[in-house]
Amino acid sequence: MAHTPTTDVLIVGAGPVGLSAAAELGRHGVRCRIVDRLPARLPYAKAVGIQPRTLEIWDRMGLARTVLEAAALLRGQLIYVNGREQARIDLTLPPEVPYHFAALPQYETERLLEEYVADRGTAVERGTELLSFTQDPDGVTALLRTPYGAREELRVAYLIGCDGAHSTVRKTLGLAYEGAAFAEEYMLGDVEADWDLPHGYGVRSMHLADDGSSDDLLVCIPLPGTGRYRMSMLVPPELSTREGGHGDEVAHGLEGGRAPELHHIQAVVDRLGPRPAALSRLRWSSVFRISHRIVDRYGEGRVFVAGDAAHIHPPTGAQGMNTGVQDACNLAWKLALVLRGEAGPALLESYDAERRPVGEEVVGRTVRHATQGLRSDPDDPGTVLLREAQLLVGYRDGPLAGPPYGPLDAPQPGDRVPDCVGLTAPAAAYPLRLLDVLRGRPGHVALLYGADVTDLARAAAEATVTASAASPGVALLTVAVLSRDTPPGAADTLAVPSYRDSAGEFARLHRPDGPTGFVVRPDGHLGARFPLDGTAAALSDYVAALSGHSPRPHGSRVPQVRQDRGGVTPGPTARRAAGSP
Repeated sequence: MAHTPTTDVLIVGAGPVGLSAAAELGRHGVRCRIVDRLPARLPYAKAVGIQPRTLEIWDRMGLARTVLEAAALLRGQLIYVNGREQARIDLTLPPEVPYHFAALPQYETERLLEEYVADRGTAVERGTELLSFTQDPDGVTALLRTPYGAREELRVAYLIGCDGAHSTVRKTLGLAYEGAAFAEEYMLGDVEADWDLPHGYGVRSMHLADDGSSDDLLVCIPLPGTGRYRMSMLVPPELSTREGGHGDEVAHGLEGGRAPELHHIQAVVDRLGPRPAALSRLRWSSVFRISHRIVDRYGEGRVFVAGDAAHIHPPTGAQGMNTGVQDACNLAWKLALVLRGEAGPALLESYDAERRPVGEEVVGRTVRHATQGLRSDPDDPGTVLLREAQLLVGYRDGPLAGPPYGPLDAPQPGDRVPDCVGLTAPAAAYPLRLLDVLRGRPGHVALLYGADVTDLARAAAEATVTASAASPGVALLTVAVLSRDTPPGAADTLAVPSYRDSAGEFARLHRPDGPTGFVVRPDGHLGARFPLDGTAAALSDYVAALSGHSPRPHGSRVPQVRQDRGGVTPGPTARRAAGSP
Protein backbone atom coordinates (compact mmCIF):
# COMPACT_ATOMS: atom_id res chain seq x y z
CA MET A 1 0.00 0.00 0.00
CA ALA A 2 1.34 3.41 -1.01
CA HIS A 3 1.63 6.20 1.57
CA THR A 4 1.58 9.74 0.22
CA PRO A 5 2.77 12.98 1.82
CA THR A 6 0.29 15.00 3.78
CA THR A 7 -1.87 17.52 1.94
CA ASP A 8 -4.20 19.96 3.62
CA VAL A 9 -7.63 18.94 2.32
CA LEU A 10 -9.04 15.97 0.42
CA ILE A 11 -12.17 16.70 -1.65
CA VAL A 12 -14.23 13.70 -2.70
CA GLY A 13 -16.32 14.39 -5.79
CA ALA A 14 -15.42 16.54 -8.80
CA GLY A 15 -18.83 17.98 -9.64
CA PRO A 16 -19.52 21.74 -9.53
CA VAL A 17 -19.57 21.70 -5.71
CA GLY A 18 -16.28 19.86 -5.20
CA LEU A 19 -14.59 21.89 -7.92
CA SER A 20 -15.84 25.15 -6.38
CA ALA A 21 -14.39 24.05 -3.04
CA ALA A 22 -11.05 23.33 -4.74
CA ALA A 23 -11.17 26.69 -6.50
CA GLU A 24 -11.80 28.63 -3.30
CA LEU A 25 -9.16 26.70 -1.37
CA GLY A 26 -6.71 27.33 -4.18
CA ARG A 27 -7.41 31.07 -4.03
CA HIS A 28 -6.30 30.97 -0.41
CA GLY A 29 -3.15 28.99 -1.16
CA VAL A 30 -4.40 25.80 0.51
CA ARG A 31 -3.04 22.50 -0.81
CA CYS A 32 -5.81 20.11 -1.74
CA ARG A 33 -6.46 16.97 -3.73
CA ILE A 34 -9.75 16.30 -5.48
CA VAL A 35 -10.72 12.76 -6.45
CA ASP A 36 -13.65 11.32 -8.36
CA ARG A 37 -14.47 7.66 -8.88
CA LEU A 38 -15.70 8.23 -12.46
CA PRO A 39 -13.08 7.98 -15.22
CA ALA A 40 -14.36 11.09 -17.04
CA ARG A 41 -16.94 13.88 -16.80
CA LEU A 42 -20.43 12.67 -17.64
CA PRO A 43 -21.78 14.42 -20.78
CA TYR A 44 -25.12 15.19 -19.15
CA ALA A 45 -27.06 18.44 -18.90
CA LYS A 46 -28.29 17.72 -15.38
CA ALA A 47 -27.99 20.93 -13.33
CA VAL A 48 -28.19 23.75 -15.87
CA GLY A 49 -29.41 26.88 -14.05
CA ILE A 50 -26.79 29.31 -12.74
CA GLN A 51 -28.09 31.90 -10.31
CA PRO A 52 -26.88 35.51 -10.16
CA ARG A 53 -25.46 34.94 -6.67
CA THR A 54 -23.31 32.06 -7.92
CA LEU A 55 -21.95 34.31 -10.66
CA GLU A 56 -21.04 36.91 -8.02
CA ILE A 57 -19.09 34.28 -6.08
CA TRP A 58 -17.33 33.12 -9.23
CA ASP A 59 -16.63 36.76 -10.15
CA ARG A 60 -14.57 37.24 -7.01
CA MET A 61 -12.60 34.13 -8.04
CA GLY A 62 -12.05 35.62 -11.50
CA LEU A 63 -14.17 32.93 -13.16
CA ALA A 64 -17.41 34.72 -14.05
CA ARG A 65 -16.31 36.05 -17.44
CA THR A 66 -15.40 32.56 -18.66
CA VAL A 67 -18.77 31.19 -17.55
CA LEU A 68 -20.71 34.08 -19.10
CA GLU A 69 -19.03 33.56 -22.45
CA ALA A 70 -20.22 29.94 -22.51
CA ALA A 71 -23.69 30.31 -20.94
CA ALA A 72 -27.11 31.24 -22.31
CA LEU A 73 -29.21 34.07 -20.87
CA LEU A 74 -32.47 33.01 -19.24
CA ARG A 75 -34.99 35.76 -19.94
CA GLY A 76 -38.10 34.23 -18.45
CA GLN A 77 -40.64 31.43 -18.52
CA LEU A 78 -43.88 30.84 -20.43
CA ILE A 79 -46.56 28.93 -18.52
CA TYR A 80 -49.28 26.95 -20.28
CA VAL A 81 -52.22 25.07 -18.80
CA ASN A 82 -54.31 22.78 -21.00
CA GLY A 83 -52.85 24.37 -24.11
CA ARG A 84 -53.50 28.00 -23.16
CA GLU A 85 -50.85 30.50 -22.12
CA GLN A 86 -51.54 31.46 -18.52
CA ALA A 87 -48.56 33.60 -17.62
CA ARG A 88 -45.30 35.04 -18.86
CA ILE A 89 -42.69 35.52 -16.17
CA ASP A 90 -39.82 37.87 -16.96
CA LEU A 91 -36.69 37.25 -14.91
CA THR A 92 -36.02 40.93 -14.23
CA LEU A 93 -33.88 41.90 -11.28
CA PRO A 94 -33.08 45.34 -9.80
CA PRO A 95 -30.52 47.26 -11.89
CA GLU A 96 -27.87 47.10 -9.16
CA VAL A 97 -27.66 43.30 -9.45
CA PRO A 98 -24.66 42.69 -11.74
CA TYR A 99 -25.71 39.37 -13.28
CA HIS A 100 -28.80 37.79 -14.81
CA PHE A 101 -30.05 34.22 -14.64
CA ALA A 102 -28.05 31.93 -16.93
CA ALA A 103 -28.05 28.34 -18.19
CA LEU A 104 -25.12 26.06 -18.94
CA PRO A 105 -25.01 22.26 -19.17
CA GLN A 106 -23.45 20.80 -16.05
CA TYR A 107 -20.63 19.13 -17.96
CA GLU A 108 -19.60 22.54 -19.32
CA THR A 109 -19.72 24.08 -15.87
CA GLU A 110 -17.50 21.26 -14.64
CA ARG A 111 -15.10 21.71 -17.55
CA LEU A 112 -14.65 25.41 -16.87
CA LEU A 113 -14.15 24.86 -13.15
CA GLU A 114 -11.75 22.00 -13.77
CA GLU A 115 -9.65 24.15 -16.11
CA TYR A 116 -9.67 26.93 -13.52
CA VAL A 117 -8.33 24.73 -10.72
CA ALA A 118 -5.84 23.03 -13.07
CA ASP A 119 -4.41 26.43 -14.00
CA ARG A 120 -3.76 26.91 -10.29
CA GLY A 121 -2.02 23.59 -9.80
CA THR A 122 -4.79 21.18 -8.79
CA ALA A 123 -5.65 18.32 -11.15
CA VAL A 124 -8.77 16.20 -10.77
CA GLU A 125 -7.74 12.60 -10.02
CA ARG A 126 -10.30 10.64 -12.00
CA GLY A 127 -11.00 6.97 -11.55
CA THR A 128 -9.93 7.34 -7.92
CA GLU A 129 -12.40 6.14 -5.32
CA LEU A 130 -12.60 6.81 -1.59
CA LEU A 131 -12.91 3.40 0.09
CA SER A 132 -12.89 4.45 3.73
CA PHE A 133 -11.53 6.98 6.21
CA THR A 134 -10.91 7.42 9.91
CA GLN A 135 -10.26 10.59 11.85
CA ASP A 136 -8.57 11.56 15.09
CA PRO A 137 -7.97 14.91 16.80
CA ASP A 138 -4.99 15.65 14.53
CA GLY A 139 -6.27 14.71 11.09
CA VAL A 140 -8.00 12.28 8.72
CA THR A 141 -6.58 9.10 7.23
CA ALA A 142 -8.25 8.20 3.93
CA LEU A 143 -7.94 5.00 1.92
CA LEU A 144 -8.17 5.47 -1.84
CA ARG A 145 -8.30 3.05 -4.76
CA THR A 146 -6.43 4.38 -7.78
CA PRO A 147 -7.39 3.88 -11.44
CA TYR A 148 -4.98 0.92 -11.60
CA GLY A 149 -6.52 -0.83 -8.60
CA ALA A 150 -3.74 0.01 -6.16
CA ARG A 151 -4.60 1.24 -2.69
CA GLU A 152 -3.22 4.50 -1.38
CA GLU A 153 -3.34 5.77 2.17
CA LEU A 154 -3.51 9.54 2.45
CA ARG A 155 -3.16 11.69 5.55
CA VAL A 156 -4.93 15.08 5.44
CA ALA A 157 -5.99 17.75 7.87
CA TYR A 158 -9.60 17.86 6.62
CA LEU A 159 -11.93 15.98 4.26
CA ILE A 160 -14.90 17.39 2.31
CA GLY A 161 -17.54 15.05 0.90
CA CYS A 162 -19.01 16.49 -2.30
CA ASP A 163 -19.88 13.02 -3.54
CA GLY A 164 -23.56 13.40 -4.20
CA ALA A 165 -26.83 11.94 -2.98
CA HIS A 166 -25.32 8.49 -2.40
CA SER A 167 -22.32 9.95 -0.55
CA THR A 168 -19.74 7.55 0.87
CA VAL A 169 -18.52 10.33 3.17
CA ARG A 170 -21.97 10.94 4.61
CA LYS A 171 -22.62 7.23 5.17
CA THR A 172 -19.23 6.70 6.82
CA LEU A 173 -19.83 9.62 9.17
CA GLY A 174 -23.20 8.12 10.08
CA LEU A 175 -25.11 11.34 9.41
CA ALA A 176 -28.89 11.05 9.40
CA TYR A 177 -30.40 11.88 5.98
CA GLU A 178 -34.09 12.15 6.67
CA GLY A 179 -36.72 12.70 4.03
CA ALA A 180 -38.68 10.84 1.38
CA ALA A 181 -38.97 10.20 -2.33
CA PHE A 182 -41.64 11.50 -4.69
CA ALA A 183 -43.71 8.76 -6.29
CA GLU A 184 -43.38 10.17 -9.79
CA GLU A 185 -40.59 9.29 -12.21
CA TYR A 186 -39.37 11.69 -14.85
CA MET A 187 -37.25 11.62 -17.97
CA LEU A 188 -34.78 14.15 -19.26
CA GLY A 189 -33.66 14.87 -22.77
CA ASP A 190 -31.14 17.29 -24.28
CA VAL A 191 -32.73 18.06 -27.67
CA GLU A 192 -33.34 20.72 -30.30
CA ALA A 193 -36.82 22.01 -31.20
CA ASP A 194 -37.73 23.98 -34.33
CA TRP A 195 -40.51 26.04 -32.78
CA ASP A 196 -40.59 29.86 -32.86
CA LEU A 197 -40.82 30.61 -29.15
CA PRO A 198 -39.17 33.79 -27.80
CA HIS A 199 -35.43 33.30 -27.43
CA GLY A 200 -34.23 32.70 -23.88
CA TYR A 201 -37.63 31.76 -22.45
CA GLY A 202 -38.30 28.46 -20.78
CA VAL A 203 -41.57 26.58 -20.99
CA ARG A 204 -43.69 25.00 -18.29
CA SER A 205 -46.74 23.29 -19.77
CA MET A 206 -49.13 21.08 -17.83
CA HIS A 207 -52.45 19.36 -18.24
CA LEU A 208 -54.94 19.59 -15.39
CA ALA A 209 -57.52 16.88 -14.84
CA ASP A 210 -61.15 17.61 -13.99
CA ASP A 211 -60.33 17.59 -10.27
CA GLY A 212 -57.61 20.22 -10.78
CA SER A 213 -54.66 17.90 -10.30
CA SER A 214 -51.79 17.87 -12.78
CA ASP A 215 -51.54 14.59 -14.72
CA ASP A 216 -49.07 15.59 -17.44
CA LEU A 217 -46.09 17.94 -17.44
CA LEU A 218 -43.44 19.36 -19.78
CA VAL A 219 -40.62 21.66 -18.65
CA CYS A 220 -38.11 23.07 -21.16
CA ILE A 221 -35.00 25.05 -20.15
CA PRO A 222 -33.08 26.88 -22.92
CA LEU A 223 -29.45 25.88 -23.37
CA PRO A 224 -26.67 27.52 -25.40
CA GLY A 225 -27.28 27.00 -29.11
CA THR A 226 -30.18 27.44 -31.51
CA GLY A 227 -33.41 25.83 -30.35
CA ARG A 228 -31.63 23.67 -27.80
CA TYR A 229 -33.45 22.73 -24.59
CA ARG A 230 -33.17 20.41 -21.66
CA MET A 231 -36.66 18.92 -21.54
CA SER A 232 -38.13 17.04 -18.58
CA MET A 233 -41.46 15.23 -18.33
CA LEU A 234 -43.23 12.33 -16.68
CA VAL A 235 -41.88 8.97 -17.75
CA PRO A 236 -44.09 6.56 -19.77
CA PRO A 237 -44.81 3.19 -18.13
CA GLU A 238 -42.52 1.25 -20.48
CA LEU A 239 -39.48 3.20 -19.23
CA SER A 240 -40.24 3.03 -15.53
CA THR A 241 -37.35 1.86 -13.36
CA ARG A 242 -39.17 2.15 -10.05
CA GLU A 243 -38.58 -1.48 -9.14
CA GLY A 244 -34.81 -0.96 -9.36
CA GLY A 245 -33.83 1.67 -6.86
CA HIS A 246 -30.63 1.94 -4.88
CA GLY A 247 -29.36 -0.20 -2.08
CA ASP A 248 -29.15 2.84 0.20
CA GLU A 249 -32.80 3.63 -0.52
CA VAL A 250 -32.06 7.20 -1.62
CA ALA A 251 -34.08 7.41 -4.82
CA HIS A 252 -32.64 10.55 -6.33
CA GLY A 253 -30.93 11.36 -9.60
CA LEU A 254 -30.38 9.44 -12.80
CA GLU A 255 -31.58 5.87 -12.98
CA GLY A 256 -30.23 2.94 -14.94
CA GLY A 257 -32.21 0.88 -17.42
CA ARG A 258 -33.53 1.90 -20.78
CA ALA A 259 -32.88 5.50 -21.83
CA PRO A 260 -35.70 7.50 -23.44
CA GLU A 261 -35.52 7.76 -27.22
CA LEU A 262 -36.41 10.77 -29.32
CA HIS A 263 -39.91 9.49 -30.05
CA HIS A 264 -40.71 9.28 -26.32
CA ILE A 265 -39.90 12.97 -25.88
CA GLN A 266 -41.58 13.93 -29.15
CA ALA A 267 -44.83 12.32 -27.98
CA VAL A 268 -44.93 14.57 -24.90
CA VAL A 269 -44.13 17.69 -26.94
CA ASP A 270 -46.93 16.75 -29.34
CA ARG A 271 -49.34 16.61 -26.38
CA LEU A 272 -48.16 19.60 -24.36
CA GLY A 273 -45.93 21.77 -26.53
CA PRO A 274 -47.10 25.39 -26.93
CA ARG A 275 -46.33 25.18 -30.66
CA PRO A 276 -46.01 22.28 -33.07
CA ALA A 277 -42.35 21.31 -33.09
CA ALA A 278 -40.15 18.64 -34.60
CA LEU A 279 -37.42 17.51 -32.24
CA SER A 280 -33.94 16.48 -33.36
CA ARG A 281 -30.36 15.93 -32.20
CA LEU A 282 -31.01 14.04 -29.00
CA ARG A 283 -27.62 14.38 -27.28
CA TRP A 284 -28.50 12.58 -24.08
CA SER A 285 -31.49 11.26 -22.16
CA SER A 286 -32.26 9.47 -18.91
CA VAL A 287 -34.94 8.55 -16.41
CA PHE A 288 -34.62 10.15 -12.97
CA ARG A 289 -36.21 10.20 -9.53
CA ILE A 290 -36.57 13.02 -7.02
CA SER A 291 -36.27 12.91 -3.24
CA HIS A 292 -36.12 15.53 -0.52
CA ARG A 293 -33.63 14.95 2.28
CA ILE A 294 -31.20 16.87 4.47
CA VAL A 295 -28.54 15.76 6.94
CA ASP A 296 -28.87 16.38 10.65
CA ARG A 297 -25.49 18.14 10.65
CA TYR A 298 -23.05 19.28 7.95
CA GLY A 299 -20.00 17.62 9.44
CA GLU A 300 -18.37 15.80 12.28
CA GLY A 301 -14.91 16.64 13.60
CA ARG A 302 -12.60 17.17 10.64
CA VAL A 303 -14.96 15.81 7.97
CA PHE A 304 -17.73 17.80 6.25
CA VAL A 305 -20.38 17.32 3.57
CA ALA A 306 -21.63 19.81 0.98
CA GLY A 307 -24.06 19.92 -1.93
CA ASP A 308 -26.16 16.82 -2.64
CA ALA A 309 -24.21 14.92 0.00
CA ALA A 310 -25.92 17.24 2.50
CA HIS A 311 -29.27 18.08 0.89
CA ILE A 312 -31.41 16.99 -2.05
CA HIS A 313 -34.74 18.35 -3.24
CA PRO A 314 -36.84 18.96 -6.36
CA PRO A 315 -35.05 20.84 -9.16
CA THR A 316 -37.66 23.62 -9.05
CA GLY A 317 -35.95 26.97 -9.40
CA ALA A 318 -32.47 25.54 -10.08
CA GLN A 319 -31.50 25.80 -6.42
CA GLY A 320 -29.49 22.61 -5.83
CA MET A 321 -26.14 23.12 -7.55
CA ASN A 322 -26.13 26.80 -6.63
CA THR A 323 -26.81 26.07 -2.96
CA GLY A 324 -23.99 23.52 -3.06
CA VAL A 325 -21.56 26.03 -4.55
CA GLN A 326 -22.31 28.41 -1.68
CA ASP A 327 -21.83 25.53 0.79
CA ALA A 328 -18.41 24.88 -0.70
CA CYS A 329 -17.24 28.47 -0.64
CA ASN A 330 -18.54 29.09 2.87
CA LEU A 331 -16.59 26.10 4.18
CA ALA A 332 -13.46 26.62 2.08
CA TRP A 333 -12.56 30.11 3.26
CA LYS A 334 -13.04 29.05 6.87
CA LEU A 335 -10.82 26.01 6.41
CA ALA A 336 -8.19 28.26 4.85
CA LEU A 337 -8.16 30.63 7.83
CA VAL A 338 -7.87 27.75 10.29
CA LEU A 339 -5.10 26.06 8.31
CA ARG A 340 -3.15 29.33 8.13
CA GLY A 341 -3.55 29.87 11.86
CA GLU A 342 -5.64 33.03 11.34
CA ALA A 343 -8.66 31.59 13.15
CA GLY A 344 -9.38 28.92 15.71
CA PRO A 345 -10.95 25.54 14.87
CA ALA A 346 -14.21 26.75 16.43
CA LEU A 347 -14.73 28.82 13.27
CA LEU A 348 -15.58 25.60 11.42
CA GLU A 349 -18.64 25.12 13.62
CA SER A 350 -20.15 28.17 11.89
CA TYR A 351 -20.34 26.20 8.63
CA ASP A 352 -23.22 24.09 9.92
CA ALA A 353 -24.73 27.01 11.82
CA GLU A 354 -24.85 29.21 8.71
CA ARG A 355 -25.48 26.74 5.91
CA ARG A 356 -27.85 24.14 7.36
CA PRO A 357 -30.67 26.67 7.94
CA VAL A 358 -30.27 27.69 4.30
CA GLY A 359 -30.44 24.06 3.21
CA GLU A 360 -33.56 23.49 5.30
CA GLU A 361 -35.26 26.52 3.76
CA VAL A 362 -34.34 25.47 0.22
CA VAL A 363 -35.59 21.91 0.71
CA GLY A 364 -38.87 23.12 2.20
CA ARG A 365 -39.46 25.78 -0.43
CA THR A 366 -38.67 23.60 -3.43
CA VAL A 367 -40.94 20.83 -2.14
CA ARG A 368 -43.73 23.38 -1.67
CA HIS A 369 -43.22 24.86 -5.13
CA ALA A 370 -43.06 21.40 -6.72
CA THR A 371 -46.26 20.22 -5.09
CA GLN A 372 -48.30 23.44 -4.89
CA GLY A 373 -46.74 25.74 -7.50
CA LEU A 374 -45.13 29.15 -7.17
CA ARG A 375 -48.51 30.67 -6.36
CA SER A 376 -48.26 28.96 -2.98
CA ASP A 377 -45.46 31.33 -2.00
CA PRO A 378 -46.81 34.00 0.35
CA ASP A 379 -44.33 36.67 -0.75
CA ASP A 380 -44.71 39.20 -3.52
CA PRO A 381 -43.30 38.24 -6.95
CA GLY A 382 -40.29 40.55 -6.66
CA THR A 383 -39.19 38.96 -3.39
CA VAL A 384 -39.78 35.47 -4.78
CA LEU A 385 -37.50 36.26 -7.74
CA LEU A 386 -34.75 37.68 -5.51
CA ARG A 387 -34.90 34.57 -3.38
CA GLU A 388 -34.76 32.28 -6.42
CA ALA A 389 -31.66 34.25 -7.50
CA GLN A 390 -30.24 33.44 -4.04
CA LEU A 391 -29.65 37.12 -3.38
CA LEU A 392 -31.55 36.99 -0.07
CA VAL A 393 -29.44 34.30 1.57
CA GLY A 394 -28.00 35.69 4.76
CA TYR A 395 -26.54 34.75 8.12
CA ARG A 396 -27.81 37.43 10.49
CA ASP A 397 -28.63 34.79 13.06
CA GLY A 398 -25.29 33.02 12.65
CA PRO A 399 -22.47 32.98 15.20
CA LEU A 400 -20.22 35.31 13.16
CA ALA A 401 -22.76 38.12 12.76
CA GLY A 402 -22.01 40.99 15.09
CA PRO A 403 -24.52 43.62 16.16
CA PRO A 404 -26.15 45.73 13.45
CA TYR A 405 -25.33 49.39 13.02
CA GLY A 406 -26.87 52.12 10.93
CA PRO A 407 -30.18 52.73 9.14
CA LEU A 408 -32.99 50.23 9.32
CA ASP A 409 -32.82 49.37 5.62
CA ALA A 410 -29.04 48.95 5.50
CA PRO A 411 -27.17 45.69 4.78
CA GLN A 412 -26.15 44.34 8.17
CA PRO A 413 -23.65 41.69 9.35
CA GLY A 414 -24.45 38.37 7.74
CA ASP A 415 -26.11 39.91 4.67
CA ARG A 416 -24.86 39.70 1.13
CA VAL A 417 -22.69 42.71 0.27
CA PRO A 418 -24.43 44.54 -2.61
CA ASP A 419 -22.47 45.41 -5.70
CA CYS A 420 -22.54 48.98 -6.95
CA VAL A 421 -21.34 51.06 -9.87
CA GLY A 422 -19.60 54.41 -10.12
CA LEU A 423 -16.42 53.94 -8.06
CA THR A 424 -13.61 56.04 -9.50
CA ALA A 425 -9.88 55.81 -8.83
CA PRO A 426 -7.36 58.62 -9.29
CA ALA A 427 -5.59 57.02 -12.27
CA ALA A 428 -8.60 55.32 -13.87
CA ALA A 429 -10.41 57.00 -16.75
CA TYR A 430 -13.54 54.89 -16.24
CA PRO A 431 -15.70 53.97 -13.23
CA LEU A 432 -15.49 50.58 -11.55
CA ARG A 433 -17.95 48.31 -9.78
CA LEU A 434 -17.41 47.14 -6.23
CA LEU A 435 -16.96 43.62 -7.63
CA ASP A 436 -14.03 44.96 -9.64
CA VAL A 437 -12.44 46.17 -6.41
CA LEU A 438 -12.98 42.83 -4.64
CA ARG A 439 -12.05 40.53 -7.54
CA GLY A 440 -8.90 38.48 -7.03
CA ARG A 441 -8.66 39.38 -3.35
CA PRO A 442 -9.33 36.16 -1.43
CA GLY A 443 -9.20 37.47 2.12
CA HIS A 444 -11.22 39.88 4.20
CA VAL A 445 -11.56 43.44 2.94
CA ALA A 446 -12.35 46.41 5.19
CA LEU A 447 -14.27 49.11 3.32
CA LEU A 448 -13.97 52.43 5.15
CA TYR A 449 -16.47 55.06 4.01
CA GLY A 450 -16.39 58.76 4.79
CA ALA A 451 -15.77 62.29 3.57
CA ASP A 452 -12.90 63.38 5.83
CA VAL A 453 -9.53 62.13 4.58
CA THR A 454 -7.92 62.54 7.99
CA ASP A 455 -10.59 60.36 9.62
CA LEU A 456 -10.22 57.73 6.90
CA ALA A 457 -6.44 57.67 7.26
CA ARG A 458 -6.74 57.22 11.04
CA ALA A 459 -9.29 54.40 10.66
CA ALA A 460 -7.17 52.70 8.00
CA ALA A 461 -4.15 52.72 10.31
CA GLU A 462 -6.28 51.30 13.13
CA ALA A 463 -7.60 48.54 10.86
CA THR A 464 -4.12 47.48 9.81
CA VAL A 465 -2.72 47.45 13.35
CA THR A 466 -5.76 45.71 14.88
CA ALA A 467 -5.89 42.90 12.32
CA SER A 468 -2.17 42.17 12.47
CA ALA A 469 -1.83 42.55 16.24
CA ALA A 470 -4.67 40.16 17.06
CA SER A 471 -3.79 36.66 18.18
CA PRO A 472 -4.27 34.97 15.83
CA GLY A 473 -3.95 37.74 13.27
CA VAL A 474 -6.18 37.92 10.21
CA ALA A 475 -5.09 38.97 6.72
CA LEU A 476 -7.09 42.11 6.03
CA LEU A 477 -6.94 44.51 3.08
CA THR A 478 -8.15 48.02 3.81
CA VAL A 479 -9.86 50.05 1.06
CA ALA A 480 -11.14 53.60 1.47
CA VAL A 481 -14.38 54.71 -0.21
CA LEU A 482 -14.69 58.49 -0.26
CA SER A 483 -18.16 60.04 -0.44
CA ARG A 484 -19.21 61.79 -3.63
CA ASP A 485 -18.95 65.14 -1.79
CA THR A 486 -15.20 64.66 -1.41
CA PRO A 487 -13.07 66.58 -3.95
CA PRO A 488 -11.91 64.26 -6.78
CA GLY A 489 -8.21 64.53 -5.88
CA ALA A 490 -8.60 63.71 -2.20
CA ALA A 491 -7.97 60.00 -2.64
CA ASP A 492 -4.39 60.69 -3.76
CA THR A 493 -3.37 61.49 -0.18
CA LEU A 494 -4.36 58.15 1.38
CA ALA A 495 -1.87 55.34 1.88
CA VAL A 496 -4.43 52.59 1.15
CA PRO A 497 -6.31 51.77 -2.08
CA SER A 498 -8.92 54.48 -2.43
CA TYR A 499 -12.02 55.04 -4.55
CA ARG A 500 -14.53 57.86 -4.76
CA ASP A 501 -18.25 57.08 -4.70
CA SER A 502 -18.73 59.36 -7.71
CA ALA A 503 -22.20 58.08 -8.60
CA GLY A 504 -23.40 57.91 -5.01
CA GLU A 505 -24.38 54.27 -5.52
CA PHE A 506 -22.26 52.90 -2.70
CA ALA A 507 -24.03 55.23 -0.28
CA ARG A 508 -27.47 54.42 -1.74
CA LEU A 509 -27.07 50.65 -1.47
CA HIS A 510 -24.93 50.31 1.67
CA ARG A 511 -26.68 53.11 3.59
CA PRO A 512 -23.73 54.27 5.73
CA ASP A 513 -24.68 56.15 8.88
CA GLY A 514 -22.15 58.93 8.42
CA PRO A 515 -18.53 57.67 8.43
CA THR A 516 -18.96 53.89 8.49
CA GLY A 517 -16.78 50.81 8.21
CA PHE A 518 -17.66 47.46 6.65
CA VAL A 519 -15.83 44.13 6.74
CA VAL A 520 -16.45 42.02 3.63
CA ARG A 521 -15.93 38.30 4.17
CA PRO A 522 -14.21 36.14 1.53
CA ASP A 523 -17.63 34.79 0.46
CA GLY A 524 -19.04 38.27 -0.16
CA HIS A 525 -21.15 38.50 2.99
CA LEU A 526 -20.85 41.29 5.49
CA GLY A 527 -18.78 40.34 8.52
CA ALA A 528 -19.08 43.58 10.49
CA ARG A 529 -20.52 47.08 10.22
CA PHE A 530 -19.49 49.84 12.57
CA PRO A 531 -18.98 53.59 13.07
CA LEU A 532 -15.65 54.69 11.66
CA ASP A 533 -14.48 56.02 15.03
CA GLY A 534 -15.00 52.52 16.44
CA THR A 535 -12.85 50.73 13.88
CA ALA A 536 -10.36 49.20 16.31
CA ALA A 537 -13.02 47.86 18.68
CA ALA A 538 -15.21 46.47 15.91
CA LEU A 539 -12.35 44.67 14.19
CA SER A 540 -11.13 43.24 17.49
CA ASP A 541 -14.62 41.86 18.08
CA TYR A 542 -14.82 40.36 14.61
CA VAL A 543 -11.41 38.70 14.86
CA ALA A 544 -12.45 37.32 18.25
CA ALA A 545 -15.61 35.87 16.68
CA LEU A 546 -13.49 34.12 14.03
CA SER A 547 -11.58 32.40 16.81
CA GLY A 548 -14.70 31.34 18.65
CA HIS A 549 -14.56 34.02 21.36
CA SER A 550 -17.65 36.06 22.17
CA PRO A 551 -17.15 39.71 21.23
CA ARG A 552 -18.06 42.43 23.68
CA PRO A 553 -21.28 44.35 22.91
CA HIS A 554 -20.95 47.57 20.96
CA GLY A 555 -23.23 49.49 23.25
CA SER A 556 -26.45 51.43 22.90
CA ARG A 557 -25.67 53.02 19.54
CA VAL A 558 -26.87 49.89 17.75
CA PRO A 559 -30.49 50.08 16.50
CA GLN A 560 -32.77 47.20 15.68
CA VAL A 561 -33.09 46.46 11.98
CA ARG A 562 -35.63 44.74 9.78
CA GLN A 563 -34.58 41.59 7.98
CA ASP A 564 -34.03 42.89 4.46
CA ARG A 565 -31.10 41.23 2.76
CA GLY A 566 -28.04 42.33 0.91
CA GLY A 567 -28.84 45.78 -0.47
CA VAL A 568 -31.67 44.74 -2.77
CA THR A 569 -35.16 45.94 -1.95
CA PRO A 570 -37.56 43.07 -1.39
CA GLY A 571 -41.23 43.48 -0.68
CA PRO A 572 -42.77 43.90 2.76
CA THR A 573 -42.72 40.18 3.54
CA ALA A 574 -39.00 39.72 2.93
CA ARG A 575 -38.37 38.63 6.51
CA ARG A 576 -39.49 35.15 5.40
CA ALA A 577 -36.57 34.98 2.98
CA ALA A 578 -33.92 32.27 2.86
CA GLY A 579 -31.89 32.06 6.02
CA SER A 580 -34.50 33.95 8.07
CA PRO A 581 -36.25 32.42 11.05
